[in-house]
Amino acid sequence: MKTTEKNKKDQSFPPIKTRFAPSPTGFVHIGNLRTAIYSFLIAKKYQGKFLVRLEDTDQKRIIAGAAERIFEVLDWIGITPDEGIVGIGDRGELIEKGERGPYIQSKRLKIYQQYAEKLIEKGWAYPCFCSEERLKKIKFAQQKKGEVPHYDKCCLKLSRQEAMERRERGEKYVIRMKVPEDEIIEFKDLVFGKIRVPSYTIDDQVLIKSDGFPTYHLAVVVDDHLMEITHVTRGEDWIPSTPKHVLLYRYFGWKTPQFIHFPNILGENRKKLSKRRGDISVADFQREGYLPEALVNFLVLLGWNPKTEQEIFSLQELIEKFDEKAIHKAGAVFDRKKLDWINSRYLKEKSPEEFLSLALPYLEKYVRQKKITVSPELLQRIAIIEQERIKKLSEVTENIDFYFQLPKYDACLLSWKEMNKEEIAHSLEKSLATIREISKENFQVDFLQKRLLEVADKNDRGQLLWPLRVALSGSKHSPSPFEIAWAIGKEET
Repeated sequence: MKTTEKNKKDQSFPPIKTRFAPSPTGFVHIGNLRTAIYSFLIAKKYQGKFLVRLEDTDQKRIIAGAAERIFEVLDWIGITPDEGIVGIGDRGELIEKGERGPYIQSKRLKIYQQYAEKLIEKGWAYPCFCSEERLKKIKFAQQKKGEVPHYDKCCLKLSRQEAMERRERGEKYVIRMKVPEDEIIEFKDLVFGKIRVPSYTIDDQVLIKSDGFPTYHLAVVVDDHLMEITHVTRGEDWIPSTPKHVLLYRYFGWKTPQFIHFPNILGENRKKLSKRRGDISVADFQREGYLPEALVNFLVLLGWNPKTEQEIFSLQELIEKFDEKAIHKAGAVFDRKKLDWINSRYLKEKSPEEFLSLALPYLEKYVRQKKITVSPELLQRIAIIEQERIKKLSEVTENIDFYFQLPKYDACLLSWKEMNKEEIAHSLEKSLATIREISKENFQVDFLQKRLLEVADKNDRGQLLWPLRVALSGSKHSPSPFEIAWAIGKEET
């Protein structure tokens, strides 16, 4: 896949095109998001195109608002498709762009039915009239024998004439793919290498359901071909289905695309993350205050190693450095601590103004819930202090109660290394006298630190600073006394 000048000049060299094809059946989870990011990076690295379409043929599982949420997430992380569904309009409608649409599968039913009929004409597919009751009996009998459930090809024995007559009479049917016997289906995956599957392990897959909707297998092959997808990118869970798709490409006489299956993302127990666990929803990471650029950076490193010491990448750097051939086969463990570290790095790099705009919604929500009146200046100063301390934006309000009301605390907490009451009182009096001498104009963090350290015992500065910090926060875990004093002002200090 190396791009050369010769490739660029040779018009026969097909431009690379990848796609992201989510289903609107629930929340966007991190596995979906990483697939979208990887697919985007592969296309952009080779000056190709990235397409997005919506696979909504499983109508029973569609959730209202799920489709819109998918494109809100793509917009949030800064990925704009070149073709397909490229965004959401002012009235909530999905905006399509391109000449190969529609890009919503439920609008393409006639296309799938036409191609299914072509397979029947060629003898590679057939109508199946078996009832649900019969199929359940077959499955039960096979399971009882310890066999993998599969269709017994009963309706394959029907003549074309008989099948046509039954269809014309209005009998309920599905269309199945005919799988050849005693054959090895082989394909190459860029990550997992050459894969060979005996055809006897492949079921005669349903291609068109009785309601006229296609299954994933027919729709994905037809769409990928008609939309000129050169590299099929998806999770490794789809590897077992790929032999069916290889057969369909052969039956239609189409060129088979390059397959790239991405390894699963694993939990700490090294099992695949499940949709049943809410901690993998992208919306949760947004609510917790992870930045989109940090989440993108982290997810790309889940399964790919740049082979350098660099760990923080901009999107443009990822486009330039990402190598799909270096994706690991083994699933990557989702390390929340690593994500926190990456996110904290991005937060620290924000300007004070940028950080305040990001943190303000969390601070304002805190103020509303506490029903307190706070000056904008105090919120700004809290944000400046917390920027260096937090790993995610939701933490900005975790330890700020003392700024508004000093909590009740045990006086013993004021003691540094077993200081007695007299020593504590003397320390606080020294701090108070020093603070009183500092003008409001000089009441800044650096100046406060300079003056207080000047009056502190150089051999044990904790005797001055510890009691002062506790007296201002009522806690042993808080910012420095210089920062707290600056934030709340001279009078309150």
